[in-house]
Amino acid sequence: MSRFKIGIVVGSLRKDSFNKQTAHALIKLFPQEFTCQFIDISALPLYNQDDDSHTPSSVVDFKQQIKACQGIVFVTPEYNRSIPGVLKNALDQASRPYGTSAWNEIPAGIIGVSIGNISTAIAQQHLRNSLAFLNMPTLNQPECYLKWYDGMVDNGQFSEKTAAFMQNWVDAYVAFVKQNNQ
Repeated sequence: MSRFKIGIVVGSLRKDSFNKQTAHALIKLFPQEFTCQFIDISALPLYNQDDDSHTPSSVVDFKQQIKACQGIVFVTPEYNRSIPGVLKNALDQASRPYGTSAWNEIPAGIIGVSIGNISTAIAQQHLRNSLAFLNMPTLNQPECYLKWYDGMVDNGQFSEKTAAFMQNWVDAYVAFVKQNNQ
């Protein structure tokens, strides 16, 4: 039986995104007492403070999905040395209007994959800055910066080379979520 619901937020909209493939393989590593649910950010309108008095229904639904979770895992690419605009928009939408943030106190995990040698290190640091302001405790160790290689994810599963590393990350995140939901 599931005790913990984890929201998975992928910062890429691309159909065959490496980060989406990674997220799908990642959720298979969680123990039975955890249920993972993808939270789609593609339909969110651009944040506009003028909408704070009449929040769009897609944003209301998005915030409800977040609030129903005991943890959130962000799986993000790196665009121009930062997080994708669509992910920043999702952070802003769910944190506004001021004082109604859906992110508050939900334990976060951050991973990311890229074809570059520094992977998503800078994007993850930018994301950590925003999550600190949003009052989301964030797993600090182990860090998870993945460099994509052919065969890293095959048939929805991590390769043997990557599986043990990712299982270690999931185990640490699971313990972190339990600690923050006592």
